[in-house]
Amino acid sequence: MSNRLKVTPNDLSAFWMPFTANRQFKQAPRMMVSAKDMHYTTSDGRKVLDGTAGLWCVNAGHCRPKITEAIQQQAAELDYAPAFQMGHPIVFELANRLVDLAPKGMDHVFFTNSGSESVETALKMAIAYHRAKGEGSRTRLIGRERGYHGVNFGGISVGGIVTNRKMFGTLLGGVDHMPHTHLPEKNSFTKGVPEHGAELANELERIVALHDASTIAAVIVEPVAGSTGVILPPKGYLERLREICTKHGILLIFDEVITGFGRLGTPFAADYFGVTPDIMTTAKGVSNGVIPMGAVFVKKEIHDAFMIGPEHMIEFFHGYTYSGNPIACAAALGTLDTYKEEGLLTRGEELAPYWEDALHSLKGEPNVIDIRNIGLIGAIELAPIPGSPTKRAFSAFVKAFERGALIRTTGDIIAMSPPLIITKGQINELIDHVREVLRAVD
Repeated sequence: MSNRLKVTPNDLSAFWMPFTANRQFKQAPRMMVSAKDMHYTTSDGRKVLDGTAGLWCVNAGHCRPKITEAIQQQAAELDYAPAFQMGHPIVFELANRLVDLAPKGMDHVFFTNSGSESVETALKMAIAYHRAKGEGSRTRLIGRERGYHGVNFGGISVGGIVTNRKMFGTLLGGVDHMPHTHLPEKNSFTKGVPEHGAELANELERIVALHDASTIAAVIVEPVAGSTGVILPPKGYLERLREICTKHGILLIFDEVITGFGRLGTPFAADYFGVTPDIMTTAKGVSNGVIPMGAVFVKKEIHDAFMIGPEHMIEFFHGYTYSGNPIACAAALGTLDTYKEEGLLTRGEELAPYWEDALHSLKGEPNVIDIRNIGLIGAIELAPIPGSPTKRAFSAFVKAFERGALIRTTGDIIAMSPPLIITKGQINELIDHVREVLRAVD
């Protein structure tokens, strides 16, 4: 092991860690130093089974050869090319490959560097699209309670997780929120998509009546709300949102940063539910989390609305220094090759029933008040400790890591989303770890 990996706690003060209990971590660091396929290796030499695909992103597993080789080759050939007024061949190749995977009619891709940037891009596209169409009054954006759309100002404005919003003062104006679809009194321990709650989509009609459709640019939802604790859309809910948006000329944006690239057993959640949005945000799985990258898919009519005016003029004043970075593109192409060769974009469909049964075997374990699942995503909701919300789940996270499994917690919910290469035996191992932890935490 190289000296740079032998980090001691005294070296940790300079890094202000994101979404982390910094003081707790730096007293007892959890250091990953290498990874392969389904496992991380810690600084003390332990193997940790990855139950979260890193952070919902390492869909093909860790350190996969095609991805590694593609990055190495590209870094030696073309490290960077300007993103504005310039191009390089593999960014166009990647765009074509992605469009071929996308739902029918989503013919164009705009590259970003993260899910947060993909959301900001989509929101700006929506407002600018209506202006280009002569409907400049359509500036209002509609999100959803408990929605997570990244951490930039646009994303936290349309998002609905209070802890991500409350410290940052006035957010974007002209934003409203629909109710979330979590109905524990009706849908607890449902296997797959719940039966009850499709009528909640009709709240959009109430919001339209309040503000008038002529002021609303877009509605943005996660098809499956991941970061808030795996909240599923009731049967018929997304179809109803699509109907209402179409009726009123409102763009529908699906945030597929988590659900994209095989997580539900289909390339995208839009495929799984049979509902095509107007704009679709992605990131994470597009490059297997190896190099930051995001991609925003849009329908042809949205793209074409901007292709007006003198041809030498910029059509859309937006973009990033690293949009379509050559090495990120190479990583994404290596990722797509891996998905294709191993059938990973649809493997979740085959494993989903086994995953579902294993996950629901935890019903009846201490403090478990609900279990939710879809594709290769699962959530175990725990009763909170009175007066200490989130503490029970955080304790479970720490104990799981100590016992050799990586899980994720949000509030008092354990969320899991393993790499798509997981085997049935590894599903059993992961669930056994969680069972032991549930019996061990107070």
